[in-house]
Amino acid sequence: MGLLGGLLGDRSTRVGLFVDGPNVLRDEFDVDLDDLRDIAEEDGPLAITRLYLDEHATPKLIQAAEARGYDVVTTSGDVDVRLAVDATAAVTKGSIDVLVIASRDADFKPVIERAAEEGLRTVAIAPGAYGRSDALRNAAQHAVTMEN
Repeated sequence: MGLLGGLLGDRSTRVGLFVDGPNVLRDEFDVDLDDLRDIAEEDGPLAITRLYLDEHATPKLIQAAEARGYDVVTTSGDVDVRLAVDATAAVTKGSIDVLVIASRDADFKPVIERAAEEGLRTVAIAPGAYGRSDALRNAAQHAVTMEN
């Protein structure tokens, strides 16, 4: 057991990173998936690393994300709903200790609030100042705005 494991007991902090691909991976933001991982890993090791995409995602994007360690979830339905359901499930099942959501969409505010109610640390990552959700930023305990 390492020093961190010794300080925290039997388990270390588990981080869940949930990325809203259609809102984050846009040309105007130029977000690097590795940078998102690095920000999330500041809170501990990643237990869940998911990128949510719609059916229009290119095979090249999917392959690049998988090469960077992301579990890619593609859906023909609403990406926001799938991400919110999966993140809430991870929170309520106790699969993670820290919830990190990368998005600029206020739709995830209830997920952040639920995680905080469950005692998790919450982090909101905005891909840039333009279009950033102040509601999401204010709901999270920690907010990061990426620079272009």
